Amino acid sequence: MPGIIRNYVRIVDRLSDWSGWLAASLIFVMVATLLLDAVTRNVLNIPVHWAIELTQFTLAAYYFLGGPFTLKNDEHVRMDLIYSHLSERGKARLDLVTVWCLIFYLGVMLAGSISSLQYAIATDERRFSMWNPSVIPIKALMVACLVLMLLQAFSLVFKHIATLRGEPIA
Repeated sequence: MPGIIRNYVRIVDRLSDWSGWLAASLIFVMVATLLLDAVTRNVLNIPVHWAIELTQFTLAAYYFLGGPFTLKNDEHVRMDLIYSHLSERGKARLDLVTVWCLIFYLGVMLAGSISSLQYAIATDERRFSMWNPSVIPIKALMVACLVLMLLQAFSLVFKHIATLRGEPIA
């Protein structure tokens, strides 16, 4: 494979690793926020109205940021009835077909999320709650993570083609 493709795969894989590390660290933010909510609500009898919503936003960010890392490390769910019996080249062929379905799906999701982000910006969309937070940051993160997932999907295309050519990219 040409050097530019190998560099692309290396850079996108590093971005996905960084995204996964960031997603994993969000668990601590969620635990701390829920612990704060439990203590203030039950011990101090001073409810913190924003804690649950912040945890929901953090959980959404966790899922968004974990997507590229999951793709990179091939840790997504798949039916293994046929796949486990295939050779490495057979797996690469099947993966090359299915990754294009993923790219189509991610493209549709990206178009919808961009539209949703534009609407949120135009209307200053907020959650209807006591805290009333803006949804723009989480929608912007969704767009960014879908772009990163698309980049990782194209990285997978290059990896599968390299495997079929007999020169795998690690």
